[in-house]
Amino acid sequence: MSSSYDRYKRQRAAKDIARENVSRKKENKFFANLKLFVLTMTAFMLAGFVALNLYLSSLPPIENLEDYKPNIVTKFYSQDGEVIKTFTAYTYDRVDLKDVPEELKNALIATEDKNFYRHNGYDIIGIIRSSIQNVVARRAVQGASTLTQQLARILFLSNERTITRKIKELEVSARIEKTISKDQILEMYLNNVYLGAGAYGVSAAAKIYFNKKLNQLTLPELALIAGLPQAPSVYNPYNSKDLAVQRRNQVLKRMLTMKYISKEDYEKAIQADLKLSTVPQIYTTNRAPYFSDYVIKEMEKLGFTETDIIHGGYKVITTLDSKAQDTANESIIKNMKSWGLTNASQQAAVFSFSPIDGRILVYAGGKNYGESQFDRVTQAIRPPGSAFKPILYAAAMEKGISPNDLVDDSPITIGNWSPHNSSHKYRGKIPVYKALMISSNVCAARIIQEVGIRSVIQLAKVLGISTPLEYDYTISLGSNGVKMFEFVRAFGAFANGGYVVQPYAIERIEDSRGRVLYRAGKTKSSHQLSLKTAAEMTAMMKTVILSGTGTGANIGKPAAGKTGTTDDYKDAYFVGYTPDIVTGVWVGDDNNKRINGLYGGTLPAKIWKEVMTVATRDLGSKDFDYPEIELENYSSGYGNAKVIGDEENPSNEGKETVQPEPAAEEPVKQEETPVSAQPKETTAPAENKPATPAAPVPAKPANKITPIPMAVPESLR
Repeated sequence: MSSSYDRYKRQRAAKDIARENVSRKKENKFFANLKLFVLTMTAFMLAGFVALNLYLSSLPPIENLEDYKPNIVTKFYSQDGEVIKTFTAYTYDRVDLKDVPEELKNALIATEDKNFYRHNGYDIIGIIRSSIQNVVARRAVQGASTLTQQLARILFLSNERTITRKIKELEVSARIEKTISKDQILEMYLNNVYLGAGAYGVSAAAKIYFNKKLNQLTLPELALIAGLPQAPSVYNPYNSKDLAVQRRNQVLKRMLTMKYISKEDYEKAIQADLKLSTVPQIYTTNRAPYFSDYVIKEMEKLGFTETDIIHGGYKVITTLDSKAQDTANESIIKNMKSWGLTNASQQAAVFSFSPIDGRILVYAGGKNYGESQFDRVTQAIRPPGSAFKPILYAAAMEKGISPNDLVDDSPITIGNWSPHNSSHKYRGKIPVYKALMISSNVCAARIIQEVGIRSVIQLAKVLGISTPLEYDYTISLGSNGVKMFEFVRAFGAFANGGYVVQPYAIERIEDSRGRVLYRAGKTKSSHQLSLKTAAEMTAMMKTVILSGTGTGANIGKPAAGKTGTTDDYKDAYFVGYTPDIVTGVWVGDDNNKRINGLYGGTLPAKIWKEVMTVATRDLGSKDFDYPEIELENYSSGYGNAKVIGDEENPSNEGKETVQPEPAAEEPVKQEETPVSAQPKETTAPAENKPATPAAPVPAKPANKITPIPMAVPESLR
């Protein structure tokens, strides 16, 4: 029994050993095949690289390369044919290699091409290494372009990301290396590389960023410049100081690793403060810098890369009105200075477009692009104050309220909220249009209570305001922040019969041969307000400029608009329009600090007037093509007029409201302007005053008014 069992165990063990041997053979065969495959592929790759190397070695040199000067440039033009920005080497400030600081050459080589003096224009080992890393990561995580390849791309090639272009780049690089010496290649690269902010070459960068000669720069300043070629706009210190400093420190770390600088020099350099030039002549090379940035973003959306734009030699025809833009630049600087608003945080912005076709005509995102590239047209979210009231009143018009209805201009409390007029002056029952004209806060509170918060928010959304609005009565006074671009666009509906259009900046793009690569299509528009509401709002906002808080914006031709001032005088707005142009002006402090005496009817209205006087210079004095809206004054009584905010008779159903004849009306003072800042005369000139009829306001039907359907999508009603 025992021997049988032992025999069974021996047989079982033998089978296990046999099975394991078979498994090992299969496993060994698999690894053998894999090894053979890897070796074969490696051999093919090496053979390919050897063949490529032999081919590149056989290429002829490039004739007259030493005399090369870049001449293919991209230019942005205004709609009237003026050059507003040039991406070109005309700012090219040539420097001999012997005059380039050794630290800058070392920084550039350490960062961009550590084997520069050892390769033949291309780094085969670097290509293999980066190819493997990119395959492993399944995306492009590392490039392998040498300085020579980068120079080839700058001088002769596009920046398209294709295999064909990469092969051409290798070919041209090999020919460059056969034509000129390594030092000449480095010198040409240093003089032609784009380094952001309009700087071509290291000498130009030294002037633009630091207002110094190249040999005056410190080690950390040289390291910052050496870090820019990888992504000029990303590491541009004017765009982001933090990213620029991070990149600078990366360059310094590479220099330390390669023993170009000592540990002591490294520690001192990474702690250095970044002190930039203010670039006082920015407008001489870029007449509309904030607008140009917006154009670049539009081109990137169309598929152009930043390097394509800079070196592509394109002719970009924009929508800008160069004369109006120049006026805006000058008006902001002049008027801010005259008001003593010279701090870097005290800013102004202007945005102007056509409400008919969407062309952007004026775009100034701040007062000094050199000091701040933050774009207050599209990036800042600021409360518009009373300039928001037209959206509230438009919601009321859509609900059936008339400009000639009455609203109670007297103190009100809604829950815990008790708004008050800025001068603590109250007039009793006044027409709705006058409530807007004098910018009464308590009247605005009564109107939003009447029409509902939801209606106002819905209308703001369909007019294009994407910033979330609080479900709160205080939005009636413009307490909620909005983006200037969207807010001014919303006013376009009042100017264009209720249609909202999408502003755009580029008319067409041509390549260096004159072929049209892009042409703007028909402007996107949507009908969001009834024609009647647009007409009523325009009639009401005309009175703001003629007799109300915006008399400082009167340009002597039909125009409508609204002032806005926030609590504590931190933001001031004026947004107004003619039949052809809508313009908004904002003045305030980036740090949200108070600016005493600043009102929408003062500095913003003045800038608006100067810009619009030029912008409308060729458009004549035509009036709005709207149905006539008669704004009725009052004398001794109101008959059966609807009264908004009448606590004793909220619906005013069939009852007559009578008020004793008021005293002779005083000149309308600017509700948003303190006594010390008021002009001597704020009433409209005699010829512009609306006639005062002797008859009372006609009686309205006793029943409730049927609301006019809002011209908004059903889902948002």
